[in-house]
Amino acid sequence: MAVTELEMEKGISLYELQQRVKEAVDGAMKELLWVSGEISEIKQNSSGHCYMELVDYNSDEGAVCARARAVVWSRNAKMLLPYFETVTASKLDAGMKVLLKVQVQYTPLYGLSLNVLDIEPSFTVGEAEINRRKVIERLESEGMFGLNAMRPMPALPRRIAVISSATAAGYRDFVRHLSNNEYGAVFYTKLFKSPMQGAEAPGGIIASLYRIADELEQGEVYDAVAIIRGGGSVLDLSSFDDYNLALHIAQFPIPVLTGIGHDHDCHVADMVAYRFLKTPTAVADYIVELYAVQYARVEELALRTVSAAREIVERGERELALCRVNLVHAAGAILEREKNRLALAEYKIGALNPVALLERGYAIVADSQGRRIMSPAELPENGQIRLFMKEGAARLQIRIIEITESKR
Repeated sequence: MAVTELEMEKGISLYELQQRVKEAVDGAMKELLWVSGEISEIKQNSSGHCYMELVDYNSDEGAVCARARAVVWSRNAKMLLPYFETVTASKLDAGMKVLLKVQVQYTPLYGLSLNVLDIEPSFTVGEAEINRRKVIERLESEGMFGLNAMRPMPALPRRIAVISSATAAGYRDFVRHLSNNEYGAVFYTKLFKSPMQGAEAPGGIIASLYRIADELEQGEVYDAVAIIRGGGSVLDLSSFDDYNLALHIAQFPIPVLTGIGHDHDCHVADMVAYRFLKTPTAVADYIVELYAVQYARVEELALRTVSAAREIVERGERELALCRVNLVHAAGAILEREKNRLALAEYKIGALNPVALLERGYAIVADSQGRRIMSPAELPENGQIRLFMKEGAARLQIRIIEITESKR
């Protein structure tokens, strides 16, 4: 619809509008009020000022229906925060339901804020924390803690089912960190999209777990499930304290790894999981570290094998050297023995050499053809014999043969 010049002249600036709102608020909110709400975020800066964001929920739908900023200035924080901690034995923290005495303030620049002047310590723990404790107690009584931790994790998990939002930075960090590992390990990941905050998150994550379970029943292989989210406020992550979600994680048939918050966050889903890691990157590190352990074992076995082989070779060399020495000694002994036998044979041969006998003054009797005659019975009657001596031979004619009887 076109705006007429008259309407434009009657218009006011944003600042004038805010000033009118401020005047209205200042006029209507002069008295101090006790206001209840849940702290969704809290931060204390170096100057001592404590800043909070308060929320309220729709009792029917459980959705946030109101939100406001509140501040405890340092002069009040020095007294109120220690007093609150002393009475409740707990620091003022996100997730707590609090009752605050406030002065309503409104400025054109910063809008509505609540100046906190007092805190009622008896109104300590927020409804979310109370529900969280009830869930923990119920799961503990049902024996759910430690159940998923008993599922067998492969020494080298390679196929990972991932439950996350497709657009989450934590999911991208997880995949990148898992892929760029120093060991060259190749992983298969499949994303099961799910809302990761708000009232829809528990049901969405449970539905993803059902889809993974269906694939497992159909023969698909997954070594583990990774539920990852890149942190957020306590309000954003309260869905991970849901009883049904924790129950499904505890009873899931394969290990479930969680990396859904920052260092200070620990949720019921973490408590019942196989392993709780602080961030998606930490989940990837944990998986890669399993490979590092196995690689270290392989390297150790390789070193031990090389060492054992070297020891075997060295022992073989020592045994070979000993055999060489023994062989030399044995060969020397055999050679010496054979030399002795040869000398003995030479001696015997020399002793039986006819020439040697002739040299010693003996004579050799042979027949006319030169065959040696060993006894008188071999002498030819009326025949000739030859007599060999040192300096020559003679032919003799047999006249008489006398045979002497042997002595008995």
